[in-house]
Amino acid sequence: MNYIKQSAIREGKSKILYSTQSPEYIIQFFKDDATAFNALKKGTIKNKGPINNQVSSSLFKYLEKNAIKTHFVKQLSSREMLVTKLEIIPVEVVIRNRAAGSICKRLAIEKGELFQPELIEFFYKSDALGDPLIGESHILHFKWATLEELNKMVTTTRKVNRLLIDIFNEIGLELIDFKLEFGRDTNGVIILADEFTADGCRLWDRKTGESMDKDRFRQDLGHVDEAYLEVSKRLQNYFEARA
Repeated sequence: MNYIKQSAIREGKSKILYSTQSPEYIIQFFKDDATAFNALKKGTIKNKGPINNQVSSSLFKYLEKNAIKTHFVKQLSSREMLVTKLEIIPVEVVIRNRAAGSICKRLAIEKGELFQPELIEFFYKSDALGDPLIGESHILHFKWATLEELNKMVTTTRKVNRLLIDIFNEIGLELIDFKLEFGRDTNGVIILADEFTADGCRLWDRKTGESMDKDRFRQDLGHVDEAYLEVSKRLQNYFEARA
């Protein structure tokens, strides 16, 4: 397998994508940059790149073992991950187990309100537009995904939620919400893409109720890098104990 890094394809808020000598694979490079409120707030989180790479790699491997197909191929270094090149669907799938963040303001819901069953929302991936909330009809009308693909994305998101709730409960964290992105491989199969890190989910400590995710950066709570590192350590200990 040839995975020599070549030219940069795209630089986003938290990662840089590089081509390789193989048309099938690209490299994700994880940065320490942090943004919030559609990049109106910017900063850095110490060692965020290596931490996010390790967390994503561990969770993608776990999901693969549980029949969730992902773009993950191999962790190459502390900051680099080899992934399958996909045609990314411009839709973020957000699943909420409790109310937090934008939905509280948007619908005047109290923070922490439990959703039973979990709530699914869709957002159009567009930095220029601020990733607006959309409905299924938008996705189908603009042909961002077919109904079959959309159903697959939702089904997969619900399964990921069930799997990860159990893991985070085991390490003393509650999974509040998270976003997932998907893409099509060369055969048109929908698979999980992007990353799973504290940047794209909310985790509350089950004992203290403290945020252990990017809300610490958004809300100037301090100790952001310590929270990211703590989540990584707990996950690492969990997987090592079961290796």
